[in-house]
Amino acid sequence: MDGALAGIRVVDLTRILAGPLCAMMLGDMGAEVVKVEPPGSGDDTRTWGPPFVGGEAAYFLGANRNKRSLTLNLAAPAGQGVLRELVTRADVLVDNFKLGTLAKWGFTDAWFDANAPRLVRCQITGYGASGPKAQLPGYDFILQAESGLMSICGPEDGGPAKYGVAIVDVCTGMLACNAILAALNARHRTGKGQKVEVSLYESSLAMLVNVAANVLVTGKGGGRFGNGHPSIVPYTTYVAADAMVALAVGNDGQFAKCAGVLGHPEWAADARFSTNRARVENRAVLDALIGEALATDTAENWLAKLKSVGVPCGKINSVAQALADPHTAARHMVETVVHPAIGELKMLGIPFKFSATPAAVRRPPPTLGEHTAEVLAELGMDAVAIEKLRSEKVV
Repeated sequence: MDGALAGIRVVDLTRILAGPLCAMMLGDMGAEVVKVEPPGSGDDTRTWGPPFVGGEAAYFLGANRNKRSLTLNLAAPAGQGVLRELVTRADVLVDNFKLGTLAKWGFTDAWFDANAPRLVRCQITGYGASGPKAQLPGYDFILQAESGLMSICGPEDGGPAKYGVAIVDVCTGMLACNAILAALNARHRTGKGQKVEVSLYESSLAMLVNVAANVLVTGKGGGRFGNGHPSIVPYTTYVAADAMVALAVGNDGQFAKCAGVLGHPEWAADARFSTNRARVENRAVLDALIGEALATDTAENWLAKLKSVGVPCGKINSVAQALADPHTAARHMVETVVHPAIGELKMLGIPFKFSATPAAVRRPPPTLGEHTAEVLAELGMDAVAIEKLRSEKVV
């Protein structure tokens, strides 16, 4: 069956992670995505490794399935001409160029209004189109630092720490996809496209959610709590006899059940621990007591007992363990596709499920320029015209 976005044509002018992830999600939902890459080099992440498999970087493979690859020199007038043909046939254009790059090539707001009035344009930048930092390039690691995200990560008595993945890029890509879908929906009502702006800076601030709310309300907060939570206790990691576990008690009822399982039902009536506010105020004392109790048995035994009474908890897995979990397989979150240079390739599955218009991995990540001739032919070019573009190093 067709995906939810079947018939939607997307031109992907992005590279690295936020933009490619956005375009990939649109492709997962059924859109036809053409990824435009510089001839000879392609997306920067094609060289980001090891690991490599079949000459392809794992990083690139993880964010570029369900796309066709067209190599195109956009600095050349002939390349800009091809892009004009692509854009006027498209529903969505996603780019993460520096501000002014598309306009420099003739793709101004006026040009889009005149030649592609139904197009939804999504511009992903580092800092947005206005403000004192607008001209700066955006990098996930730098935005984690500048936004305050790093300041709330890491040990309480240690230094700031970054996330283990490029979390600002990932969230920006998801927000961009969400905004594009909203703009496409608005087009049904208005008949017109529009420009959508998403920036790493604004995404990183939005990711602070409740931490930002706390600071805005009180003028303080935003400190580090290690694996703990600023407003909920017990809500952190502990060391059982043989492994670490995560415990997330969200209310007083759950705490009473947790205390009973741990062999200390009296904790629930203790004035220091009977309410969440009291538990937060006595965080160090309670965490130490829970740690002592958990150290007396194995993680597996504790988790079984806690889960049986409805206390949220889990084992701290490695990435390999998480990917090998039977539930991961049951939810089809690891899929195998056939890649032209690699053969069978395992990759992450699709996290959103549709009952009537299923998302699917329809294409493996493309090799560089794999579909150049195919896409150009769809634009009406014959073999002679395509070969001329090759000889002139336009494609």
